[in-house]
Amino acid sequence: MLLSMAAIGVLLVEDDVKFRRAFAARIEAAPDMTLLAAVGTVAAGLAELENRTPNVLLVDLDLPDRRGTELIRYCAAKCPTVDVMVVTVFGDEKNVIESIESGATGYLLKDSGPEHFVEQIRLLHAGGSPISPSIARQLLARFRGAPRVPDAESDRLEASSVSSVPALSEREHSVLTLVTKGFTFPEIAELLDVSQHTVMTYVKRIYRKLRVSSKTEAVYEARKMGILRD
Repeated sequence: MLLSMAAIGVLLVEDDVKFRRAFAARIEAAPDMTLLAAVGTVAAGLAELENRTPNVLLVDLDLPDRRGTELIRYCAAKCPTVDVMVVTVFGDEKNVIESIESGATGYLLKDSGPEHFVEQIRLLHAGGSPISPSIARQLLARFRGAPRVPDAESDRLEASSVSSVPALSEREHSVLTLVTKGFTFPEIAELLDVSQHTVMTYVKRIYRKLRVSSKTEAVYEARKMGILRD
């Protein structure tokens, strides 16, 4: 199936008939989207992915035949360019982490109307990672890790060369961890509720402490030094 250059091809996998119909109607009404299919099982979703490659895959987790994460993993392996967003009622840490590790780049709870999700599809396709606020808080709590020393103490330790491993402050560690997880600087600013300028200040401190000049180098060095856990 050929799509227009501007159209976002969407595959929807949702077993709740009422929600699926409402969601499908919103997608079909969007001038910049094309609904490729709206199905209710993992098996049907797998069959669709065998025949076409959408731009965006929207998937629930609690499907009648199998877990939605199975479809996410298949899509990540077969169609790595497809953006995957979970839309579900499950907001617990286990489901969130499993979905992200399987390959999802967005995670929204069904506490908003279908019109909200349409805008989030655009954000996802544009390179963003739409996440419900309550889920973002969970991620921050998980990725923040063990408490770090305050900024001033961190700088003092670095200046005096007490340890060969740079000491990152708690906020610097949070920023670096979110970078590792693939969040952009604007997304990190939103998650931490600070300005992009503040995020860049933390990034510059991290680069200085790790003696690097890029995100890739920072992640590599932090893992090598044991600052970040895989």
